[in-house]
Amino acid sequence: MRNKIRLKHYSIRTEQAYVRWIKRFILFHNKKHPSNMGKPEIEAFLSYLAMKQRVSSSTQNQAFNAILFLYRDVLTRNLDDSINAMRAKKPKRLPTVMTKDEAVSVISALSGVYQIMAKLLYGSGLRLMECVRLRVKDVDFQRNQILIRDGKGMRDRATMLPKSVEFALREHLEWVRKIYEEELRNGGGRVYLPQALERKHPNAAREWIWQYVFPAKSLSKDPRSGETRRHHIHENALQKAVKRAVKLAGIPKQVSCHTFRHSFATHLLENGYDIRTVQELLGHKDVNTTMVYIHVLNKGAKAVRSPLDSG
Repeated sequence: MRNKIRLKHYSIRTEQAYVRWIKRFILFHNKKHPSNMGKPEIEAFLSYLAMKQRVSSSTQNQAFNAILFLYRDVLTRNLDDSINAMRAKKPKRLPTVMTKDEAVSVISALSGVYQIMAKLLYGSGLRLMECVRLRVKDVDFQRNQILIRDGKGMRDRATMLPKSVEFALREHLEWVRKIYEEELRNGGGRVYLPQALERKHPNAAREWIWQYVFPAKSLSKDPRSGETRRHHIHENALQKAVKRAVKLAGIPKQVSCHTFRHSFATHLLENGYDIRTVQELLGHKDVNTTMVYIHVLNKGAKAVRSPLDSG
């Protein structure tokens, strides 16, 4: 399973999630080998997740995708029949959005590298992992833009680099470069590169342009290659920092790192930018995904005026 996932260049997180689900699937059926199971066992497991475990629809779908990958790509068995399992109902929820003042107050409650990252989440509409995985070459100060490589759905896109964060980001990169140059002198300075790129350009892993914008404080061992090097900052660190900042700012909303992205999109629409422009900046494949922000514009429920307020 792991070998096939790595052959297809899936992310380490996808690998970890898929392997966990296959283990649970096998243990659920008393360690019966997957080659001796099929549609009934798959349906039983998925129904168990929905009815007994009460998992969300996205969690159940992830389990389903892991099992499909196992049968189609690893065991090379086609599941011709449709899987008629009890499916978890997907709730229709509107995204939580902060006002501009709320977003600024949360950002102000942060400091250092976390404040810079939060400014990029809100000012550029980056996803959490897009932010932590930024590399030096992806930040274009001359054109005031950030290039997102291999974003969700393996799509590249460009978004704006806020002028208000430029000075702090330049200073931060100067500090990162000093650490990088010190590691180079000590024989280190390597970062993770996609396998194909590392084979074509074996020296690229030590070049400045490939370094992470937000590197981790310490070196770590790569779980796949076993090589010790400096990875990007762990996303949990920013998540915890934002959670503390929300509490300090006294925002009475359930705010996460992704809330900055929701707020970015909503505030652009409120400022009069068209939906297609916002769609491109967010990297949405379907404009219907972007349309959800129309429903949370600062105009009340569906922009209808309450009869209590009418004169």
